[in-house]
Amino acid sequence: MSNQSSRREAIKKFAAATVAVTAGNVVTGGTIERVMGEEQYKLKGNINHSVCKWTHDFLSLEELCMEVKKMGFSAIDLLTPSEWPVAKKHGIHVSMCYTNGKVSLTEGWNNKKNHPQLIAQFTEAIPLVAEAGYQNLICFSGNRNGMDDETGLQNCVEGLKQIMPLAEKHNVIIQIEVFNSKVDHKDYMADNTKWTIELCKRLGSPNFKILYDIYHMQISEGDIIRTIKQNHQYFGHYHTAGVPGRHEIIENQELFYPAIMKAIVETGYKGYVAQEYIPTGKTKEEKLAALKDAIKRCDV
Repeated sequence: MSNQSSRREAIKKFAAATVAVTAGNVVTGGTIERVMGEEQYKLKGNINHSVCKWTHDFLSLEELCMEVKKMGFSAIDLLTPSEWPVAKKHGIHVSMCYTNGKVSLTEGWNNKKNHPQLIAQFTEAIPLVAEAGYQNLICFSGNRNGMDDETGLQNCVEGLKQIMPLAEKHNVIIQIEVFNSKVDHKDYMADNTKWTIELCKRLGSPNFKILYDIYHMQISEGDIIRTIKQNHQYFGHYHTAGVPGRHEIIENQELFYPAIMKAIVETGYKGYVAQEYIPTGKTKEEKLAALKDAIKRCDV
């Protein structure tokens, strides 16, 4: 996967086989009917909610901004600089930013050959993020391709140290996302919290954090709540999705998100939690009702 589009398409292909089944679960479980019939839900204010754009690409960015505001929150994850003006027009915060140009999940900081391009991208992006009033900028380890973990760590440190002073100067948080390499991102190096926490320690910068994806880490290692409680100081952002299937966070999946969100709140976390599940509804209305339900389930 070499950019946002390829990430989106690959995950959609993986999801296609289970869409029909999980869509039925959403509807027959009463979720859609219940949520669509409710009045506007008032958020409690303990969680800063967001949603990832790529999982809701059945809407234009303009439409997504408007729907987000209707639901009572005001942030969208994973937008490029070219998309920021649309979000700003609607008063929507960009809770996680991409750099300009090529965004590769597989060719990341663990390989020295990628450093010149990545350093150039991040050197350009960091001041732009700060100028726009945002703070979080995503990065990726890249795939192993036969590389051992220690070499990957050393290479990441060597490359990232060249941009961290600029990030600190502009108060931008560089966030490395953890993926599972069992189901979705074969061979990805940052597929566990131990490796990424060690990277944070070696960099020694308050402006480098982990984007802790709950879905991915449930598949990779489980033990979600204890991991959050013991390591929250390294986590700067959270993503959600149901396991198995990466769909809605409803009763037919194995994670109980209210308890997870409660654990996050208890750590004192003030950042964003972004919904990154793949909707299974057949219509736009069903998909939006499911998003509203997901926000409510995570609003502890």
